[in-house]
Amino acid sequence: MITALVANAKGEIFELEEYAAVGRAGTAVVPLTTQNTLPMPYGGELMFLPDRRPVLYHIGRKHFEMLDENPYSPGEPVFPVAAFNSPGYAVSYLSAYEENHDAGFLPLFCYGAVGWHKGKFRTATILVDSEQRQDLRLMKQEKIVAGVARMRKKMPSNRLREHLEKCALTYGCPAGKNFFLSRYEAPLPTSRVCNANCLGCISFQPKDSGIPNTQDRITFTPSPEEISEVALEHIRSVKQSVVSFGQGCEGEPLLASAVTEPAIARIRAATDAGTVNMNTNGSRPDLLEKLFDAGLDSIRVSMNSVRQECYEAYFRPGAYVFSDVIRSIDMAIQRGKFVSVNYLNCPGFTDTPEEANALLAFLKAHPIRMIQWRNLNFDPVRYWNVMGGVAEHGKPMGMVNLLKLIRNMFPNLKYGYFNPPKERAGI
Repeated sequence: MITALVANAKGEIFELEEYAAVGRAGTAVVPLTTQNTLPMPYGGELMFLPDRRPVLYHIGRKHFEMLDENPYSPGEPVFPVAAFNSPGYAVSYLSAYEENHDAGFLPLFCYGAVGWHKGKFRTATILVDSEQRQDLRLMKQEKIVAGVARMRKKMPSNRLREHLEKCALTYGCPAGKNFFLSRYEAPLPTSRVCNANCLGCISFQPKDSGIPNTQDRITFTPSPEEISEVALEHIRSVKQSVVSFGQGCEGEPLLASAVTEPAIARIRAATDAGTVNMNTNGSRPDLLEKLFDAGLDSIRVSMNSVRQECYEAYFRPGAYVFSDVIRSIDMAIQRGKFVSVNYLNCPGFTDTPEEANALLAFLKAHPIRMIQWRNLNFDPVRYWNVMGGVAEHGKPMGMVNLLKLIRNMFPNLKYGYFNPPKERAGI
C-alpha cells in the first residue's frame, strides 16, 4: 500500500504513516497500492479540498476511517488531497472524501486519487496516449514568446492570432502554445455561442451555478480569411499537422459554419496537406455534412455517456436531441471520415455495468475509429448524484477492467487522448 496524504488549513501537504491512501469510484473505496497506481506524471498538480474530510485506510486496524483532525496533532483539521493529472492519462480512481453539510461545488478539475511511496507521489491513472503533444517540458516560455513575436509580424491584423496569444500567454493553453511553437495541433476557435448547457462547461457558467468558469469564451467571430491564414501558417510549418475547430474557449463550432465552411474551402483550395478536424457535440448533422463537402477530414464528438438520459443530464441540449448526435456519427462513418469520441470518463459512473454494456452496444452499432479517454472535469460527488438521479448504476468494475474489456472486444479500436493526423489515422 502507498501512504496517505492530507493537507492542513494552510494547504500544506504531508503524509500519515499509519494510513494508506484511498481511491474512490462512486460508493466503492479501495486502498491505493503500487499495483493500481503509477508514478505521478510530470506536469501534474496537487490540490487540497476544503469543506471535505479525507477517507483513509488504517493499515494496522485494517479498516477505512474518515478523519476530522490530524491523529498526531489533535484539534488540527485535515483535508483531502487530490491530483490533477497530465494530459494522456485517464484517472482510474478519484480522491476519497466525504463532504461537510455546507460544502460548495469544487472548481472544474478532475480530482484523482494520490498517495506517497518511497519519496515520490503516485496517482491512480492509466496511460492512454504517450505522445508529448502537451508535455510542458517541451514548451519553453522564451520560445513561446518568440513565436508570438514572429506570428505578429506575419499576420499583424489577424484577430484570431491575437486571441490565441491570450490563450497561450494568459491561460497557459497547451494548444495555443503549440501554434506559436509550430508543432502538432493548432486551435481554431470560432464560435461565440453554444446549443448545449454542459454542467462542466469551462467557458460559460451561469452566475448562480456556484462554479467559476476557468477561461473566457471568444467574443468575436473570426472571418474565413483570418481562420484560413492561421490554419495555413500551421499546416505549411508543421509535418503531419492538425488544425482543429472546437476549443475550450468557444461554444459549439458547428454553429459558426457560416465562416468555418468557407474557411475550410480556402484551406483545401490552397493545400491537401494537414488534417482539418472539428471537436464538436455533433448536434447539427445538416451543417456537418456541408463541412465535409468543403474538406473537413475528421471529427471528435464529445459524450459522457451513450445512454440518452445520462447524456442529456450532463450536456443539457437546447436546440438538438440525442438522436442528432448519433446521426452525425453515422453520417461521418458512412462518408469514410475518421470519427473519434471524446469520452468524458468518471470512475464510479463510466465503469458501471450499465454504462459498459451500453458503450459496447454502441461500438458494435457505430464503428468509430477511436476513443479519446478524457477525464471529466467536474465535482465528482455532484456528478454521481446527477447521474444517479436519471439512471440505475451497479457496482463499478474498475476503469482498468473496462478498458481491457473494450480492447478485447474491439481490438482495432484506437485508444488515445489527442486528435491524430491523417497520416496516422488512415484517412
